[in-house]
Amino acid sequence: MLGPAEVRELAERLGVSPTKKLGQNFVIDPNTVRKIVRLAGVREGDRVIEVGPGLGSLTLGITEAGAEVTAVEIDHRLAAELPSTARAMQPDIFADPARPRLHVVRSDALEVTLADLLLRRPGRAAEMESIATSASRDEARDSHGSVALPEVLVANLPYNVSVPILMHLLELLPSLRRGLVMVQSEVGTRIAASPGSKEYGAPSAKAAWYGEWRIAGTVSRRIFWPVPGVDSVLVSYERRGQPRGDEAERHGTFALVNAAFAQRRKMLRQALQPVLGPLDRAIAVIEAAGLDPTSRAEQLGIDDYLALARSHARRS
Repeated sequence: MLGPAEVRELAERLGVSPTKKLGQNFVIDPNTVRKIVRLAGVREGDRVIEVGPGLGSLTLGITEAGAEVTAVEIDHRLAAELPSTARAMQPDIFADPARPRLHVVRSDALEVTLADLLLRRPGRAAEMESIATSASRDEARDSHGSVALPEVLVANLPYNVSVPILMHLLELLPSLRRGLVMVQSEVGTRIAASPGSKEYGAPSAKAAWYGEWRIAGTVSRRIFWPVPGVDSVLVSYERRGQPRGDEAERHGTFALVNAAFAQRRKMLRQALQPVLGPLDRAIAVIEAAGLDPTSRAEQLGIDDYLALARSHARRS
């Protein structure tokens, strides 16, 4: 694994200075890497997606556990160097040319597509082209059941865009069954918050659509280079059962979540009028969903918002 000296040496050789714009804070402590891999439950044969691998500290911890990693990196220098670093540190990653255990995708994680994730996989060109032209992700997934998409998310997410990246990946990859992400403490608390708490907000409700979240641990800021000005936490994720609803219902539910929290101090009957319509109609939709029109955004769980979306759809 990479320690402080190796990380700084690699960065100097590549002419890389960590930038705040890209949210680059490299992990330099092997023990923390092992902790993350252990808490994520990474096992041999797992298919893992990692966002922002940087110089490869966490990547090497995941591959050391025997997993296969798809690493999404926006910095072209880091993306180009990562395979060489991995080959030097763990040659067995590339022992089987037909199925290497590291695939590097040069992309912005906010814009990465299914086609991007399959681009560098041997023998997947035809499947990639078909998926890229499919009408929807569900169609692609259903018609290409043999495609081995990532099932575990493990990442040190950039602080400035952690929630948008997380939402994009959860929407893009229904294959994700569990995960562990390292984020700014304040952000992690919001993601894992429950209805009724002061931290509960739109990110909490939307994250709950996909599964269960909890704070799995804390991380010292001293394990990063450069040292950030904020504390970090590890947030774990586990998908539970079948999806709550289809894509149309998810879009409708999220629209209500956005509207409710945009005016979180107002009662639902006022806050949801931009989506539900005039006051009398808004009240009727809310009551038909079995909810109190005088409730406020933070009092509703994701299933309540889904009930609202279905009630609204029945009256549209």
